Amino acid sequence: MDKLLITGGTRLNGVVRASGAKNAALPILAATLLTKELITIKNLPHLHDITTMLELLGSMGCGVVVDEKMSVQLDVSTLNNCEAPYELVKTMRASILVLGPLVSHFGKAIVSLPGGCAIGSRPVDLHLRGLEAMGATISVEGGDIVASVDGRLKGARIFFDKVTVTGTENLLMAATLADGQTILENAAREPEVVDLAECLIAMGAKITGHGTDTIVIEGVEALHGTSYPVMPDRIETGTFLVAAAITGGKVRVIDTNVKSLEAVLSKLEEAGAKVSSGEDWIEVDMEGRRPDAVNISTAPYPAFPTDMQAQFVALNSVANGVGRVIENIFENRFMHVDEMLRMGADIEVTGNTAIVRGCERLKGAPVMATDLRASASLVLSALVAEGDTKIDRIYHIDRGYECIEEKFGALGAKISRVLN
Repeated sequence: MDKLLITGGTRLNGVVRASGAKNAALPILAATLLTKELITIKNLPHLHDITTMLELLGSMGCGVVVDEKMSVQLDVSTLNNCEAPYELVKTMRASILVLGPLVSHFGKAIVSLPGGCAIGSRPVDLHLRGLEAMGATISVEGGDIVASVDGRLKGARIFFDKVTVTGTENLLMAATLADGQTILENAAREPEVVDLAECLIAMGAKITGHGTDTIVIEGVEALHGTSYPVMPDRIETGTFLVAAAITGGKVRVIDTNVKSLEAVLSKLEEAGAKVSSGEDWIEVDMEGRRPDAVNISTAPYPAFPTDMQAQFVALNSVANGVGRVIENIFENRFMHVDEMLRMGADIEVTGNTAIVRGCERLKGAPVMATDLRASASLVLSALVAEGDTKIDRIYHIDRGYECIEEKFGALGAKISRVLN
């Protein structure tokens, strides 16, 4: 099994390109099920989750052609079944995103209850209740969600009693082909939701209000093909910027989006980083200094993102002072802390709060990735640790970071992929 070997102590410096956003690409790929015309999705990241989603679409009979630039052309006109099997769904929670498009376009779907990262309970009941409000009949049989509708789904007013990104995306897609108007209230505002809506609009959907907590969809009878580029990955961008801050270095991320990271950039400035940006680039320059500890509290967008929490725990672990990190989204997202303690970090977790007391230097140790973003925090910790750190179970990293050793290596990190 592959591992990452990292020798710490190098100040990162250079330029790195942001990949396409996995969390935007997955729902956009699911959205291709809403048209029978050819559709091309560009700027896909080369990640295991993307491969799994393409395999899932292919297993349903869709034509899938990928070129060397990770653009994919999809042909749903050849679809011959509406089932997402457990063998694929169990590895990736985002598989649930095919449910809404399948029911809306083909009138039926069988989708296994999803798996994915073990970072806490993420139930799909809001997805199911929303589809039922639109006229779908839904049951759970043998671990499968079985959904059907006679004719078209019906427009409905749907209120989410808890902000849900995938729930918003699933019902947004379903509503595009529904009969009448659908209003999604307390909807997720994340940039990835906006990117999905913009792709659907390019396919002929009638959507307004995306990016706010109320999205209005006027159903149409059919959507058409298009060519659409996936937005840059704001979490990958943020991870590289934190890497600059934690190592005292200077890193510029290009082909990225500044507006999607305002909460993160504010905290980096608070940590003492010099932050500058242009139309499609962001640069963090720590000027050789040690960061100052910052307090963060995760919440739905536009507040501080839960997917950047672990990276800031790593930053605080070597910062001046004491930082308080409050996790409000997932109840089991401090699993990286036990591994960081092995590296000498001073962290105390009580409930959903981690108190992180900065130390001058961590020490290299064998550690194990437990989920995607936790693995990123271990990479960042290893970059500033004394000696070697070997990170096991890096398949978690490969789910969300494209060519991580090559990108960090280009910035000067001593990092390699090894077999044992």
